[in-house]
Amino acid sequence: MGIEGVNSRIASIQSRMIALQTQQAAKPATTSTTTGATTGTTASGASFATALASAMGTQTGAAAVAPADKSYTLNSKGIPAELAAYGNGKIPASALEKVGSTGHKLWAPAAQNLNQMIADAKTQGVTIGITDSYRPYEEQVDLAKRKGLYSQGGLAAKPGTSEHGWGMATDLDLNSKAQAWMRENGEKYGFHENVPREPWHWAYRPKTS
Repeated sequence: MGIEGVNSRIASIQSRMIALQTQQAAKPATTSTTTGATTGTTASGASFATALASAMGTQTGAAAVAPADKSYTLNSKGIPAELAAYGNGKIPASALEKVGSTGHKLWAPAAQNLNQMIADAKTQGVTIGITDSYRPYEEQVDLAKRKGLYSQGGLAAKPGTSEHGWGMATDLDLNSKAQAWMRENGEKYGFHENVPREPWHWAYRPKTS
């Protein structure tokens, strides 16, 4: 992870710590049932430890822990309202986030979950690479010319309709071990294999409100 990625992770950790410390401070301390002594170890304290472990990319158990994210209101096409307002292939840089130290970017919540997923897979000896991510409209047009439309046997979505154009899809570099891991764990992080002829294509689906 590059310096930019490290700084982003530190800022995220600090933000979560402040929020959880505020929540913990608002709750009274609990009393031990065995000694009657007052202790500062509360349910919120446990939540704080869990969130901190997740923020730092560690695990609290055998199962990988996907980062928490807020819920979104989706339109009839399954696109978050805040993204739909920008337009496909017209997402501003402020709404995008880098995938690790690569030059690839996705809609920020998707990038955050993908970064966590890649890190968790690595701890299990699985390497997940990335070959494509957000595609501006102009790139979608170029790709359609070069590879043909999916509806006509090609590999490109109609420009202006691509999941890549919303920053909600990524093309991954997966060997057989990584492909199997993704099929078992991808949904925990919001990623779904949804294009039959493209096992490398994984789309992100945010939580809905």
